[in-house]
Amino acid sequence: MRTIVSKAGKRFVSLLGILLFIGLWQGVVALHVWDTTLLPSPRQTWDAIRELAKDGILFPYVGISLYRFVLGYGLALLLAVPLGLLLGWFVKIQRIVNPVLQLLRPISPTAWFPFIVLWFGIGDAPAIAIITIAAFFPVLFSTIAAIARIDPLYLRVSDNLGFSRFQFFYKIAIPSAFPYMMIGLHIAIGTAWIFLVAGEMVGAQEGLGYLIVDARNNMRTDMVLAGIFLIGVTGWALDSLVRQFERFVAWKWGWQQRSE
Repeated sequence: MRTIVSKAGKRFVSLLGILLFIGLWQGVVALHVWDTTLLPSPRQTWDAIRELAKDGILFPYVGISLYRFVLGYGLALLLAVPLGLLLGWFVKIQRIVNPVLQLLRPISPTAWFPFIVLWFGIGDAPAIAIITIAAFFPVLFSTIAAIARIDPLYLRVSDNLGFSRFQFFYKIAIPSAFPYMMIGLHIAIGTAWIFLVAGEMVGAQEGLGYLIVDARNNMRTDMVLAGIFLIGVTGWALDSLVRQFERFVAWKWGWQQRSE
């Protein structure tokens, strides 16, 4: 009963926050702080979303953005997680590679735009490459840090049980490191989604980023806000899916009750 009330309370607070935000937005519009051509009202923004749906481009544009995101984010995980496990376990290799990683880490993915366009042309590939770069480093460094936090006692226990190194990583290292790895996965969701939109603003002919640029060029500020709203909702949905995955894995490995 407490869990049900807690969930209902959290949903109410979340809904209340959204309603307050919309109310504040409508209040600013009603006070004529800016003309509605500069700041469209919530109703105008909603009408723009309905227009996108009526024209048949709402779901295709969201779909192509999600397609690019899933490919780029998945590629980042495939590259960053194994490399993070390797560097986290073999400290000597990490010390050799770390200066290069620290040099590349602060560089914004958008700084690579000129080369990415030259290498991959236009279309899906540049956006996917930008997403991969944006998600790679948060996942990599969180994985390295997670492996470094593993208690050495676990290794001695696994040796006493006769585990191979593969069994140790699969049954002990990865489960114990997973909660810390998830921190990087959550950060990577946000950064990758942000840079997806930036990537779609250069060279793409479809997607939410392209929608905003096209609406700006046509002075459709209501459509710009519609694109911004769709980006926020979709990004929130992606993060929620990752959280559900985290909870499922935690329940599967016995860290928490499924009802939580």
